[in-house]
Amino acid sequence: MKKLGLLLFPLLAITLMLGGNAFATGVEVDPSVYFVTYYSNAHTVGAPDATVRIINDGDLSTGTGECINFECGGNLWADIFVFDDSQELQECCSCEITADGLLSESVNQNLTANSLTGKVNTRGVIKVISDPSGISAGPDPAPGLRAWATHIQATSVVFAAGKAPAEKSPFYVTETNMADSNLNAAELERLDNLCSFAITLGSGSGVCSCNYEDYEF
Repeated sequence: MKKLGLLLFPLLAITLMLGGNAFATGVEVDPSVYFVTYYSNAHTVGAPDATVRIINDGDLSTGTGECINFECGGNLWADIFVFDDSQELQECCSCEITADGLLSESVNQNLTANSLTGKVNTRGVIKVISDPSGISAGPDPAPGLRAWATHIQATSVVFAAGKAPAEKSPFYVTETNMADSNLNAAELERLDNLCSFAITLGSGSGVCSCNYEDYEF
């Protein structure tokens, strides 16, 4: 019986390994197309800039081997929607990312520097839709993008009695995945309409800007 157990154990291990490899070949596909996060302490004196980074995982790539001059098929666009803390859309844009490419967006310079109302936005919500069409005012979701964001956290330090008064400590930077969220038809239509209005009525305002792919700062 012990010998049988010793034989079954490696067989089970091999089975699990094969199963894992089969899973990794793409039999299971992550259908995520919609990601959300927050920004805070933007345009705040003494605070560093936050960054949103988005990659194209290459799921829709049609090329083989190395891509030449960024041409390998599977291009996607990050449709970006930036809201203030009053739940009002302030900026939107659509940024192209080629297969296996990286887009880095500054919250201060790219995503909140051209608000629709002229308001200086310090905190709010950022939403991203993975889109093969490249039209933020009319997104057509398809999976393939993954996104992360840094967050600027402010803390305060209170000194003992008789010492200096309460002072703000240095800002801290944290980074998290943008939350994989649910995108229903109503939300998709709402984002489409809000972005269309911003582009039409803003006369140049209300449109965020896109960095060159793989540009880092």
